[in-house]
Formats: sequence, structure tokens, C-alpha cells
Amino acid sequence: MLRLPENTNLSLYCRPEYKGFPVQVTRGPLAENYLQRLEEVLDFSLADYGRVFAFRFDLRFPSGMHSGLNDDQYIERFIASFKAKIRHNRNQAQLLSRQAHDTKVRYVWCREIGQHGLPHYHFVMLLNYDAFSSLGIFEYERSNMFNRLHEAWASALKLPAPEVRGLVEFPLDARYLLRRDGPSSLSDFFYRSSYLCKVATKAYGDGRHNFGFSRG
Repeated sequence: MLRLPENTNLSLYCRPEYKGFPVQVTRGPLAENYLQRLEEVLDFSLADYGRVFAFRFDLRFPSGMHSGLNDDQYIERFIASFKAKIRHNRNQAQLLSRQAHDTKVRYVWCREIGQHGLPHYHFVMLLNYDAFSSLGIFEYERSNMFNRLHEAWASALKLPAPEVRGLVEFPLDARYLLRRDGPSSLSDFFYRSSYLCKVATKAYGDGRHNFGFSRG
């Protein structure tokens, strides 16, 4: 079994398929440990919900800001703020209707270093589709998922929300409807999400986490 020299805890994975799912290996090997965690998060989500709303997004720092605080603390604050917003939304929905669905917040993220040496994050978020099924219109100050993500990142950075505009980015085809009984939707999602599991462009040995995920 091949190990990553910079972090011998990580096993390298070079095959184009992982447990029946296609994966991206065109940018170099993946970390098998990360693939296992991605699969676990997907399995936990589908065990709870027959339909899962999943989406991809990236978090970036304002120019010149990322120094001074361990990046891990930024991401912890982002996740805590986002969870609080989801919890508040579900509490309000259940006041209006006892039939309103709840959701757990599950996620996978990775930290990468860009061309200019600046870190950024890639995220995959998974929610109950019966609770949330859209990112909403990409306009600021609306009450939707698009703005919850911006507001949570602003909270993590301790900045006013207008100052993080443009720092939450969504790739093309960022949304997924995953079905417990729909293997094709799972394959597409896993292939795209396996990008987070590559070992390239990650920094090792600097004391920061390169990969994180929800537990349970």
C-alpha cells in the first residue's frame, strides 16, 4: 500500500473507481482515508433520508486576511454559524406547521493552497431534501441558502455580510438530488466530490487540517 511521504497516515488511491463509484484521478492520486470519510457521510445521510439535497461551494478569504488565526478556527465558526441558521429556520418552520421536516447538517470539506499561496476551502453539504431543496436566487439579502452561507462565512470572519460578497463561490452544476434508490445520482455526486480527496494542492506539516467531515 502506497503512503503519502509528507503524511504517512494517508494511503494513496490511484484507481478510477472506488467501491463501485467513479472517482477523479486525472489530477493525481487520492487519499483513500478521505474517500472512506466521504462515503461514510453519504451513507449516513441516505440512511436518514430517502432523498438528500447536496451542494458544492467554495470559501475564500478576503485579500490579505487569512493570517493571524488558525484556519481551523475559521472553519469551525463557519460550520457552527451555518448549523445555527439551519436550526433557526427549522424551528420557525415547525411553529407554522408540525409537519415541517427537520434535517441534520452533514458535510465534507478540504483545505487547499492556491497558485499564490493562499488557502481556500472546498465544501460539500448534505441536507434532508424534504427540508431544503434549493440554494435560492443568487441575490444578496434574500432569505435563502445562498445567503445563509454568506452570512455564516461573514460570521466566521467577523465581518459585515456585504464584505464577504463574492467569497462564497458555486461551481457549475453545484446542486444534487440524491436518492437512496437512485444509483446514477449517487455516482455523479461521488465523482464530483472525490475532487476534495486528492492529495495535490494540499499543505502537509503546517499543523492545520486539510480535510474535515461531519460525524454520525
